[in-house]
Amino acid sequence: MMENELNEKKVTSETVTKKSNYSGGLKNEKGKTSYHCDICGKPFSQKSSLTTHQRIHTGEKPFHCDVCGKSFSQNVHLSKHKCSRKEGKVFMCSICDKSFSRKSSLTRHIRTHTGEKPYLCDICFRSFSENHTLTIQKRTHTGEKPYHCDICDKSFSETGHLSRHKRIHTGYKPHNCDICDKSFSENGDLIRHKRIHTGEKPYTCDICSKAFSLGHALTAHKRVHAEKPFHCDICGKSFAQKPDFAKHVVNHTG
Repeated sequence: MMENELNEKKVTSETVTKKSNYSGGLKNEKGKTSYHCDICGKPFSQKSSLTTHQRIHTGEKPFHCDVCGKSFSQNVHLSKHKCSRKEGKVFMCSICDKSFSRKSSLTRHIRTHTGEKPYLCDICFRSFSENHTLTIQKRTHTGEKPYHCDICDKSFSETGHLSRHKRIHTGYKPHNCDICDKSFSENGDLIRHKRIHTGEKPYTCDICSKAFSLGHALTAHKRVHAEKPFHCDICGKSFAQKPDFAKHVVNHTG
């Protein structure tokens, strides 16, 4: 009897194996055909979707650009690539001759020439050239922060801010200095770091022509010429720099 049960299980197993390899797919409980990836097991309702998916595993890229030779795994990706090339950009700016594949992109670009800002914030009445910039601006008024970190639950008003924040948790530093190989999580930090090597000082004082490598250093310097925002409420003396003010206060307090 035990031998009969084993034989029955063997037949059942062989039947399932044959069905799973059947190119027509398997029918689920609702009678719909399902196609499964034999590598990762992911199911698809259409065989063409399975074929496209399997290229992720095989690395196959059967669609080739006849202009530059670049290859793609899906035809839709090739089509988008062709549109990004000069011959695919049919919408041309009449001011600077820059070309675009979409009319909407051209419309946004033209605003850089005309200065048009059709999107108005109904709270502060500031205007913007793009709708998504207006959306971000409104969040500064409402306090809305729809992008949440799934590690520490901190929230952000922009998806880019969330991406940069996550690097604190992951330690990911994609921006590398090609001089000393030091890495940074943000491109702005890399740019500022490189000035140590190059000596570049792009921020110049328009009063005395002194140059600085950092913008905030120039801001602090300009107070020497004009404002002195740090006031001593004991003797009334004013200072341009906070460190100088702190030192002065110690003279009174000991």
